[in-house]
Amino acid sequence: MFDITSDDLSAIILTLKLAGLTTLILLSIAAPLAWWLANGKSLGRVVVQALVALPLVLPPTVLGFYMLMMLGPKGAIGGQLESWGWHHLAFTFEGLVVSSVLYSMPFAVQPLQETFSNLGRRPIEVAAAMGANAIDRFFTVILPLCKGGFAIAATLTFAHTIGEFGVILMVGGNIPGETHVLSTVIYDYAESMNYEAAHRLSFILLIFAFAVLFTVYALNKRFETVKL
Repeated sequence: MFDITSDDLSAIILTLKLAGLTTLILLSIAAPLAWWLANGKSLGRVVVQALVALPLVLPPTVLGFYMLMMLGPKGAIGGQLESWGWHHLAFTFEGLVVSSVLYSMPFAVQPLQETFSNLGRRPIEVAAAMGANAIDRFFTVILPLCKGGFAIAATLTFAHTIGEFGVILMVGGNIPGETHVLSTVIYDYAESMNYEAAHRLSFILLIFAFAVLFTVYALNKRFETVKL
């Protein structure tokens, strides 16, 4: 049942690479954005919150279509890259990374925003009164007190990226070694009625999804206990 072919292994490695890069990029972007959403007072926060959450309700193919237009040779991003003598990002691994960052953003921003909101400003104000600068406050106060939120955001982002399909297919197509990830491999197997191979990879993802959810709930429970 778990006989993995070389093509399957290549797709697994590419999928893990995509999920890992997306998670690292998103955590660096999501942390300051979530902090601003949790503590800012600008009326524009509602607009930004809606934009961040848009991938939760928007069909992946719709987001994928607009990303394809933007990253393609005639798009705002792809066209600009071509004018500089570079290649556009449609049907490339780099294009998948850009699209995955946008598609998985709510899974990084929302857990961090909730964590920062629960933290409040009091610990930061105390650290500032004791002379800690912004960097010190982040590493000695915010990060230790909010590590549960960062762990959950990283876990959800990584898992969500691994399960992408619609955006992947629209932006990256199905190019072996470049954009051929697990979700598209399963689709190919099912389309060719190779249900045994499709079941093999689907079962792996099913177990992985359960492990992710178990981890998230366990982390929530653990940090709730710590707070008590």
